[in-house]
Amino acid sequence: MFGLDPRPRGSDPRVAVPAGRAQVPTTKTKAESGHAARGMSSVTPFRAVPWMAGTLICFSLVGVATRELTVGAGLDIFQITFLRIVIGLAIIAPFILRGGWTSIKTKNLRLHALRNLLLFGATYGWYYGITVLPLANVFALEFTAPVWVAVLAVVFLKERMTIGRVVAVAFGIVGTLVILRPGVGEFSVASLIVLGSAIGLACSHTLAKELSRADRPLTLMFWTSVMQGPFAAIPAIVVWTPMDASTWVWAIVMGSAATVAHYCLVTALSLADATIVIPMDFLRVPLIAVVGFLVYAEAIDIWVIAGAAAIFAGNYYNLWREQRAVAVVSVEMPPAEIPRRGE
Repeated sequence: MFGLDPRPRGSDPRVAVPAGRAQVPTTKTKAESGHAARGMSSVTPFRAVPWMAGTLICFSLVGVATRELTVGAGLDIFQITFLRIVIGLAIIAPFILRGGWTSIKTKNLRLHALRNLLLFGATYGWYYGITVLPLANVFALEFTAPVWVAVLAVVFLKERMTIGRVVAVAFGIVGTLVILRPGVGEFSVASLIVLGSAIGLACSHTLAKELSRADRPLTLMFWTSVMQGPFAAIPAIVVWTPMDASTWVWAIVMGSAATVAHYCLVTALSLADATIVIPMDFLRVPLIAVVGFLVYAEAIDIWVIAGAAAIFAGNYYNLWREQRAVAVVSVEMPPAEIPRRGE
């Protein structure tokens, strides 16, 4: 349910070589150029594997823990959301205290508020989907978020609709239709809610992309907890259900796993190209399908896997094209002349 912009902060794949500049001959391969753009060695990608393994395990734990808290313990989604926020804030609190006010201050409170309102609604829809749909269906529909991000970035951030983005949107629509199969397979309102959740996540990610131009990642995480806390606190108090020891364990697992999953994913993206990391992230869909089969006896739907594969293919192609553009610019222009965001 959580997405990240895999491109390094300050990079822009739309940067073009200035007119009149001749291309500088180079003997580097494309792979070497891509790593050079990020200052990575050729062996670095292998270091990302254990971090992505941690990401896959943690996201799967979030799904299972949420199912146990809702269906098993009977907790309301508002209570679960509130618990996740409080536990996540407790985990990042030491880093905030160490960094001081400068690590969390922002001049964009209104934009943070809008982002977190959208994210809160999207999160609620995701949790609802976990309670009524097979886990694999929820995770597969979640993978449509990058598709909607591509569209929203063109509309609101004035980014170009490139060939890669057109392909991503087209494959995303096809993959979504394969998963939902309107008029053919079992179609439910819950599926539409989860799809709406993915669109809400895309809106949130687009705003996060805009906010990241001035604010640090820790700043976004802090204001996410502080602003969403009140959103969830009032309804959570109204529907609060007493929790026994085992329920608290699942709550701690959920909140901790969600926070650690983000950290693992960000770390993996810092060690390897997104074109290497994102395919590993896609393994969440078949992995959660196996978990759902083993733990909850959920049938493995080949249509869900096929639809998710189509969505992934479009996203990966778009990502590959954009990173190739970054590598070409990095080779053709001296580092001092590559424009930075905001220049």
